[in-house]
Amino acid sequence: MKKEEYLDLYHQMVLIRRVEERAAELYQQGKIGGFLHLYIGQEAVSTGLVAARQPQDRMITAYRDHGLAINVGISAKQVMAELLGKATGISKGKGGSMHMADVENNFWGGHAIVGAHLPIAAGLALGDQYQGSDGVTVCMFGDGATNIGFFHEGVNLSKVWNLPVLWVCENNQYGMGTAVSRASAVSEIRQKAEGYGIPNERIEGMDVLEVKKAAEKALKTIREGNGPYFLEIMTYRFRGHSMGDPERYRESEEVKRWQENDPIGVYHKWLVKNEKSTDEELDKLVEQVEQEVKEAVEFAENSPEPAPEELFTHVYAEEG
Repeated sequence: MKKEEYLDLYHQMVLIRRVEERAAELYQQGKIGGFLHLYIGQEAVSTGLVAARQPQDRMITAYRDHGLAINVGISAKQVMAELLGKATGISKGKGGSMHMADVENNFWGGHAIVGAHLPIAAGLALGDQYQGSDGVTVCMFGDGATNIGFFHEGVNLSKVWNLPVLWVCENNQYGMGTAVSRASAVSEIRQKAEGYGIPNERIEGMDVLEVKKAAEKALKTIREGNGPYFLEIMTYRFRGHSMGDPERYRESEEVKRWQENDPIGVYHKWLVKNEKSTDEELDKLVEQVEQEVKEAVEFAENSPEPAPEELFTHVYAEEG
């Protein structure tokens, strides 16, 4: 990788962090409605995955989707405008926090129903297989989604039909407020892939370069015609499940322990230690991000609301 590529990964992670922090403030001010699921602490996962994919590879995820939206190339302005429900948002203000998508960037959502996008991922992969494309569908989901039928149906079919899918479980330790150990019969989520004969791996998700390396290996294996691959990526959300989460299910000491392994801090130290950048350069990047987020908020707040007639647009696909 070139120096600018290393720095771009840092820029993306810091941008996600600052957008999410600002979104939390705007939510508390009543400017963002509905649910808001923050990606703070998990930035290295989506950043590493997108850094490894090729343009023809599809990305699809659950409702904690703001970070991935930024990684695939959606601007902070469009993300912030969507959060505020404005017409200039990536989903024209009609999707909100949980339904961001951009087909041009091969980003297929943003899905609010837990696990419901897993069969959709299998369908996307089937389409690529049918058309002879070498694209891979990268499907991201939480540990809680692996305990429901959608997971088993989608994963099973992906192996039966040898589909080009990279299943990515973001194991952030909790399904809403329930610890993995209280809801899953196996201690490692990757073991669920064993039952379907799918090659799998459990990796560290607080290190963006490790995520990128593991994703590159998995995508290469899939692209060679070997069928699906399963990655369990160990990560942690520093904030609650959503903004209304009182977080009574975990001790503050636990959160602090994980924050010591902050993915941005870890990568910052690596960049300086390996002489890819300096503290001064990285601090300047952070300042640029602060300005970028400030402009994004101003853009969003000054953008128009969707017109009433927009209620009737984009409901059905038009023929032709």
